[in-house]
Amino acid sequence: MKQSEVKEMSVEELKEKIADFKKQVADLKMAHSVTPLENPLLIRNTKRKVARLATELTKRENQ
Repeated sequence: MKQSEVKEMSVEELKEKIADFKKQVADLKMAHSVTPLENPLLIRNTKRKVARLATELTKRENQ
């Protein structure tokens, strides 16, 4: 997800995406603990997406 896409989202969409990606991170971690993932970098990339979305949400709330 690119920063330009993030900037176009509404606040509600940001909150929904954050929740979705947090659930995805939890699922990936659980799957990785049971059986190693083929691509464990998915966990890192998904956490970065959450951080990117949360940063944009905080920036908007502070304005």
